[in-house]
Amino acid sequence: MDLGLKDRVYILTGATRGLGLAAARELTADGAKVVVSGRAQESADTAAAALGGRGHALGVAADNTGADTPERLIDAARDGFGRLDGVLISVGGPAVGLAETITDDQWRDAFETVFLGAVRLAHAAAAVLGEGGVIGFVLSSSVYEPISGLTISNGLRPGLAGFAKNLANELGPRGIRVVGLLPARIDTERVSELDTLTGDPGAARARHSATIPLRRYGTPEEFGRAAAFLLSPAASYLTGVMLPVDGGARHGF
Repeated sequence: MDLGLKDRVYILTGATRGLGLAAARELTADGAKVVVSGRAQESADTAAAALGGRGHALGVAADNTGADTPERLIDAARDGFGRLDGVLISVGGPAVGLAETITDDQWRDAFETVFLGAVRLAHAAAAVLGEGGVIGFVLSSSVYEPISGLTISNGLRPGLAGFAKNLANELGPRGIRVVGLLPARIDTERVSELDTLTGDPGAARARHSATIPLRRYGTPEEFGRAAAFLLSPAASYLTGVMLPVDGGARHGF
């Protein structure tokens, strides 16, 4: 199936590694062009080079907390590729810890990066996207079920999902879609770090795999393909959806 991605242009934040980079790979593989951001210019340039370099991908050093970040990313897309068709907003996972150990500073920092930075970029993108545009959020399975030890994620991700659903209602009449992806145990560095924090990563992986109907962790490529589809014109009648990418781990409808 042709996803209709050829020559479409997307901004992907937090895309120098992990799930963001996996999504960028699948988009460019189907002919899209991307602006990928990360906190360091070197890592952003490395990611862009891996995605095909000039003519296919641009790397921009950008912090999601920066008030000027949305304008800089949108300008990079328009100046580099002449258009903007969508954004995929992703950030690194917030600090790990139990509710009783999380500090006020950790909450504030995470709110700035996970929540406010995402809202700010979504608003800026909505102002310039035309009919057929799409705004995507990489969230977490914690939207539906708290994850032990990830108090901050459990607190902020559901709120961002609620914002995304609200935005979908507001932008729908303009033909702009808003979607969310809810990864669970995808085999990334972040998940490996979480498993390692248990003291026995092998046992943690086996324990989590046993709760997943497919009995394994997902691959970044599998997540990337799901993201590319949701962002593509092939998904033109899907908006307001929160898609679990979890091998069936979520048992509700």
